[in-house]
Amino acid sequence: MALVPTLKTWLLVVPALALLGVVGYRAGDRVLHADQAAAHMDEPQAGNAPTAVPTEARQLARRLLGSERGTAVASGLPLDLRADIEGDTDLFAYAQRLQLQAANGNAEAGWMVSRVYDYCAMYAMDPGGYQLDNTLLTGLGMSASAPMVAARERVSRRCAGFVSSDNLGRPLILAQRLESAKAGNLAAEASLFAEGHPLETAPAYRRGLVERVMDSRDPEAFMALAPGMGQRASGDNAMSGLVAGDQFSELAWRLAACELGMACGPDSVLMNNFCANGGICSQDGGQDFATFVYDAAVSRQGAGKMNVLVEELVKQRNGR
Repeated sequence: MALVPTLKTWLLVVPALALLGVVGYRAGDRVLHADQAAAHMDEPQAGNAPTAVPTEARQLARRLLGSERGTAVASGLPLDLRADIEGDTDLFAYAQRLQLQAANGNAEAGWMVSRVYDYCAMYAMDPGGYQLDNTLLTGLGMSASAPMVAARERVSRRCAGFVSSDNLGRPLILAQRLESAKAGNLAAEASLFAEGHPLETAPAYRRGLVERVMDSRDPEAFMALAPGMGQRASGDNAMSGLVAGDQFSELAWRLAACELGMACGPDSVLMNNFCANGGICSQDGGQDFATFVYDAAVSRQGAGKMNVLVEELVKQRNGR
């Protein structure tokens, strides 16, 4: 659940990443022009009557739209706050319902809100431009572009309703995770550590957090912690004796999360997010995350070591 997938540091996905670079450049250019245009939206226009839409009217329209979508889409809330992140759920409506739960002190709901924001952020930056980029990628006719377009179109469908003014960027996501971590959500706490913003910096805290995640057997916490356990942990004495510090470690934590019940199938948010937002796409649409990792990132010689690391992470600790 890192803000930016780190797997691209070891996967051979140069064609896909090149495509993503083109998309990012175009999106950034559009956002610049969109921001410039937005700055003039509320200025009086030439003539006898203004043509700009009043701010209050735009806000009212958003609230009405949200209310309509919120009542039209079924949700797993409040029985299973994690359920609707998968499938074909309307994530805009889902996030609204989660926000209500989070506002009432539900730390798990706050964590899931941050996951929705993370997943939808690139789309929300410029929804119209996002679709234009999909058209561009399709027109390139490259084999690497087809799975990326399919993944991006799924993001478009699921995140429809978010707009650029929602500001689903890094500051909002980190703020949401900080609030959830302080309220007691372990996955949010692990995510902050992995992203370089731990609640505390002391070695004892860092090691203790990793051990708490292992004891929890919470797949969300395992996946959230994973980016901080690879090369970023190299040389950290606090991680001595733990699965940390080399190219296999991050993958082992992610695979362990899958073993513990995280949704890691071909149509999972995990696979969709890496492809749509990170340019890391399997050319076989039927591959789950584990198969993809062993196919694209781990040699036959390294598979045995990887299995040992995963077993170490998922085994019961201290009788728990």
